Amino acid sequence: MSQIAMVTGAGSGIGKACALALLAEGWQVFLVGRREDALRATAQAAEGFSGMAHIVPADISNESEVAHVFAAIRERCGRLDLLFNNAGIFTPARTPDEMAFEDWRRSVDVNLNGAFYCLSHAFRLMREQSPQGGRIINNGSISAHAPRPGSIGYTATKHAITGLTKAAALDGRAFDIAVGQIDIGNVASDMTAAMAAGVPQADGSVRPEARMDMSAVVDTFMTMVRLPLSANILFTTVMATKMPFVGRG
Repeated sequence: MSQIAMVTGAGSGIGKACALALLAEGWQVFLVGRREDALRATAQAAEGFSGMAHIVPADISNESEVAHVFAAIRERCGRLDLLFNNAGIFTPARTPDEMAFEDWRRSVDVNLNGAFYCLSHAFRLMREQSPQGGRIINNGSISAHAPRPGSIGYTATKHAITGLTKAAALDGRAFDIAVGQIDIGNVASDMTAAMAAGVPQADGSVRPEARMDMSAVVDTFMTMVRLPLSANILFTTVMATKMPFVGRG
């Protein structure tokens, strides 16, 4: 019997790449995101793979829509073995006094509340199913460790994801629910294209930054996925080797 996964933000970037890796290995994958056309493109890219894609459009910042996704998972499969809590947004770069309160709320609603809604529903299903247990992987960020200029909304919510991961990992022990976090820095995608041209640095300069291939992220993610539930990678960081993460400036 194939294993069952749910991937949020599955229509592009990291979510799409990781969903395709799961489908290539025979998983049934519930593809979740706001844009149905993007989710269909992911499913079409997996044609010929041994896995099965289920398209479930939803806005994870809306708890009722998340509940609908999990109702579909229960109805079609009856269990969930893996949640990849990947979906997230960036809002325009602003200092705290310049940031629109609407953008702050959007950051919290998607990056934190949405991640919690999905984790909560997954936790409940994994606790109730037989055999009990499963794995939850939260997508943190380099910003879960250190901020970029003008990133208070994104950075604050990604620091909060670290707390979410630690607390859920502790609470999951009794139910064989393994919770871990992957922190990713500068993967080459449409979202990071501007980094090649130059982005603001902590010292006030604007400089291009190195990026890594998406395959490095997928390989790291799949290493976490393939572990038995008796083992867990609680936190891991995969990043472009030459990106300016550690150091001064």
